[in-house]
Amino acid sequence: MIDLKTLEVWFITGSQDLYGEETLKQVAIHSQEIAAGLNTAGQIPVTVVYKPVVKSTDEIYNTIAEANNAANCIGIITWMHTFSPAKMWIRGLGILKKPMLHLHTQFNRDIPWNSIDMDFMNLNQSAHGDREFGFMVSRMRMERKVVVGHWKEAEVAEQIGSWSRAAAAWHDWQGAKFVRFGDNMRYVAVTDGDKVEAELQFGFSVNTHGVGDLVAVINNVTDAQVNELIAEYEATYDMDASLRKGGAKHQSVYDAAKIELGLRAFLEAGNFKGFSDTFEDLHGMIQLPGIAAQRLMESGYGFAGEGDWKTAALVRACKVMGSGLAGGNAFMEDYTYHFDPSNSLVLGSHMLEVDSSLASGKPTLEVHPLGIGGKADPARLVFNVAGGPALNASLIDMGNRFRLLINEVEAVEPTNELPNLPVARVLWKPLPDMKTACAAWIYAGGAHHTAYSQNLTAEHLYDFASIAGVEFIRIGKDTRIDQLRNELKWNDRFYK
Repeated sequence: MIDLKTLEVWFITGSQDLYGEETLKQVAIHSQEIAAGLNTAGQIPVTVVYKPVVKSTDEIYNTIAEANNAANCIGIITWMHTFSPAKMWIRGLGILKKPMLHLHTQFNRDIPWNSIDMDFMNLNQSAHGDREFGFMVSRMRMERKVVVGHWKEAEVAEQIGSWSRAAAAWHDWQGAKFVRFGDNMRYVAVTDGDKVEAELQFGFSVNTHGVGDLVAVINNVTDAQVNELIAEYEATYDMDASLRKGGAKHQSVYDAAKIELGLRAFLEAGNFKGFSDTFEDLHGMIQLPGIAAQRLMESGYGFAGEGDWKTAALVRACKVMGSGLAGGNAFMEDYTYHFDPSNSLVLGSHMLEVDSSLASGKPTLEVHPLGIGGKADPARLVFNVAGGPALNASLIDMGNRFRLLINEVEAVEPTNELPNLPVARVLWKPLPDMKTACAAWIYAGGAHHTAYSQNLTAEHLYDFASIAGVEFIRIGKDTRIDQLRNELKWNDRFYK
């Protein structure tokens, strides 16, 4: 579990010295109460930290500089309790390196009709104080999220929670390392991309290690370690007798467990947050990692097959954003279609590596031929994925920019047994409908690999794209092809 409560967002209230000591004391008391209320809101997974009210250019600058340098601070929430002349904010906002949310609220929900006087009006000026601040942020062309409403409203907490999850994922990417064993699948375009530009844009690095580097670690795994892990397999999954010790296929399970242990050790030693591999480059490995990739994803690592480092990084980001929420986030692929006009469906799967955190029941550990890669039969977990709202997300290198594309879908419970398909699988209906969604995805250049999420919404991914400064395209229930194609054209002009 990724513990988001160890991360902080700082609650910074703006005011000025004009109002006098008593008013400013009241501003501080109100600000502390709001920060404490947000910190205990169940929808907000991070720690909300009150910071002293800022009343001058120097106080603003120093607080933002402190936020930039605080290791656990992942962003700031700003609010103007009174009027706060926005020219005071220019210097501080000019150095801000963390995501920002502007909360447009006020301490009191209701106007006290019978007692309101000018003292009350001077104290409670968010209605125009936040507009002054908002102008300056817009004038400086700064990205931020604006949330409007009373701070005790559940909807306000939910929006702040969405942003804070995106900010946590962005924080997790800064300095993150992803390893690619071998290179990209030969001749494939969409899974490749500019790793230098990605590090400039996103803050994570991707570097290749030869498969031999991994094999050397795998070869150092002991029999005792392997047997201990196999015992865990037997206790966790359904397994045929042929896979247990003495069975005809036990060696495949043994080899798979050894690969998992070696991979985990390699990732831990290198402080990597995710990885990719390819069936075209397995020199020295007995089988393609199947159950290893599935279980490592369940542990929180990002993964994607065939050298797809962008999707591996996106899977990791989704896991951070979704931490603590019901449901999982996983590597996925649109594999094949069911074009029944009355019940069109996508079958999502991959050769081996769908995250076992998606399993709707107890997975079965199985060994079958792969038919690709020319290696021994790999072990993998086979299971169905539950129905319900979900989304697929794809991070694409468009040459002059990155694009984050999502399609909201409705997963459905499998109605057939699929006895001859030994892979994890999920069925979904893409929104708004099969033909529109598939055409829109292709017009937008979406990859065949995605991050599949059961617990994130379009708002989470939009917040994340905004923080990252990348283009965001949403395919959902209201999508029309003519409008989407216009949006893509307008975006092309914007980014040029």
